Amino acid sequence: MAVSMLELFRTLASFSPARIDLRGAPWEAYCDWAIGQGLAPLAAYNLEYRLGGAGSPEWARHRLLSLYQGSANDNVMKLVNLKRAIDDLEGRKIVLVGATSFAESLYPHIAFRPVIDVRLAVPASDVDPLATWLRRAEFKPLEGGADPSGASKVLSDTRTTIFLHGALVADPAEHEAILARTLPMKAFGASARRLDLEDALLLHVQLMARAGFDVPMLEFIDLRELVLGAPSMGGVYARPFDVAAVARRARAWKLERGLWCALSVVERLWPETAAAAATLKPELSFPVREVLERLVVRPLAEVGRTEGFRGEDALRSLLAGD
Repeated sequence: MAVSMLELFRTLASFSPARIDLRGAPWEAYCDWAIGQGLAPLAAYNLEYRLGGAGSPEWARHRLLSLYQGSANDNVMKLVNLKRAIDDLEGRKIVLVGATSFAESLYPHIAFRPVIDVRLAVPASDVDPLATWLRRAEFKPLEGGADPSGASKVLSDTRTTIFLHGALVADPAEHEAILARTLPMKAFGASARRLDLEDALLLHVQLMARAGFDVPMLEFIDLRELVLGAPSMGGVYARPFDVAAVARRARAWKLERGLWCALSVVERLWPETAAAAATLKPELSFPVREVLERLVVRPLAEVGRTEGFRGEDALRSLLAGD
C-alpha cells in the first residue's frame, strides 16, 4: 500500500526517521508543498543520509538536496553576519527570538531549520540605540517595514531582515520580566541571550497567533521540539516545563486559546506529543474547544494544504479573551 502524504511528512520531518519504503508516495505534491513550508532541508537530509533514498525518485532527491545545501549556506551567512554585528556589544540584553535561537538549540544540524529572518528583543529604551549600532553592519530601516507581529523597527541589509522588538507583550513590566528570565547565548557575544523555556513556547505561539496562524509548517516542528524537551539536543530546553508558570502567563497574556490551538495541531500531527501537550493545554469550555477545533485546528493540521490559512480575522475575535 502506498505511503500517504501524512506518513511521508511524518517520516521526513522526524529527527530519527524509521526505515520505510517510500516508493509510490505522492512525491510531486509533497515536494511542491514541502519547499513552501520550509521542510525541504530536513527532508533531504533524511532521504540521503538516514534512509538511503528509501525508494524515492532521483528527481525528488536532487530537488530537495539542492535546498539543503542552500539552507546551510544561507543560515551560516545570516548567523555569522548577526554575530559580527552584535559581538562587540557588552552590558546589554539582546534576545534572539524564534528561528535564530531554535536553529541552534532545537535542531541537530543548523541546515535543518531555515532562518528566514532575524527577530531580536531588547528593552524598549534600547530599540533606537541598537538600530543605530546596526547601521555599522549596513542594516538600515526598511521602507514600509511594518510588522504584523509587533516589531518596533524593521531593518535590512538587503540580504537579511531584522525585526527589533521593544515590547514582546503589551505590559512593559512583563516585557522586562521576560528579558530578566533570559539565558546567555555566548556564541553570539557577551550581550546575546535566548528566551527561557516557558517564554520560548508562549512567545512562539503568540507570534504565530498574531500572524493568524498563517505560518509555515516548519514552525510547528519548532513547537514539537519545545513540547518534547528538545530530545535530540540535551541543551537548555531539555528540562521539564514549569506548567503552573505556562498557565499563569498564558492567562495574563490572553493567549490561552492560541496555546490550545497550537498544541492541538502539534498533537494531531505527531501523536507521540499527546502526553506532553496535555500537561500544557489550558482548560477551555467545550463549546470554545469545538469552535477552535473546527475553524483552526483541523485546517492547520491538514498536511499538503496549498491554500493559505485565512483564520486571522476569526482568530482575533476568538483569541480576544474567554
